Amino acid sequence: MDEPNVTAPRQNRRPTVALFVTCMVDALYPHVGLAAAEVLERYGAHVVVPSDQTCCGQPAFNAGYRADARAVAQHFIDVFWPLIDRGEAQAIVAPSGSCIAMVKHGYEMLFEREPDERGRRRAAALARVTYEFSEYLVDVLGANAADVSFPETVTYHPCCHLLRDLGVDAQPRRLLRGIRDATFVDLPEAGECCGFGGLFAIKNAPISTAMGQRKAGNVSQSGADVVVMNDAGCIAHVNGILVREGRRCRAVHIAELLNAQVGQDAEAS
Repeated sequence: MDEPNVTAPRQNRRPTVALFVTCMVDALYPHVGLAAAEVLERYGAHVVVPSDQTCCGQPAFNAGYRADARAVAQHFIDVFWPLIDRGEAQAIVAPSGSCIAMVKHGYEMLFEREPDERGRRRAAALARVTYEFSEYLVDVLGANAADVSFPETVTYHPCCHLLRDLGVDAQPRRLLRGIRDATFVDLPEAGECCGFGGLFAIKNAPISTAMGQRKAGNVSQSGADVVVMNDAGCIAHVNGILVREGRRCRAVHIAELLNAQVGQDAEAS
């Protein structure tokens, strides 16, 4: 069996996390990647960042280019598998629900007809130790954000892949409700998509924009100073509309808020 050689860390030993930064964070929001690493360290993990990581393969996969997506996914496995297999890391964590959904569900489809059974096993094994950022903070590290103070009004938009593909919703809400001095308000029609959807925003721009405008209106209706999200693509999409419409609220990544990188004037991202 080609299973990872992962053993639970001793009680007095910090778990090691391999941070997958993701393309959009690396290209547009590098401060989110740094914040994620610092927050993970603060709550008890040791973070390593493989320098040869690239993409998870999701853009090509969503566009229907399965062979290209598989090649990129194979590189992801080649980079992260040795760290897990040798016990140098116990988990892979990314500040992106969509990328984690790709690793946990998309890889299963990409490698289901892989003639080399070892490839299928490694993809499946990595899926079992891969976590979205807030999921790992709460479910593994037991974080509650009680050490964070943000005296403003906060709301939360559950990004689609995180909510629907991964079923992660209670964890980010627990973190946000644990922040001292913050007023948490519900977002009207929170479960509706913001309209980004990766390639959807490019191929169906008018529909994507209309969905984003509706989301921006609901954000403003909530009265929040910041709307927190867990995916850089959704943040870029919603912030673009909020700025163009002259609205006060801004979308920020949960890692920024937990790392005290969001100013009280809510000018972030």
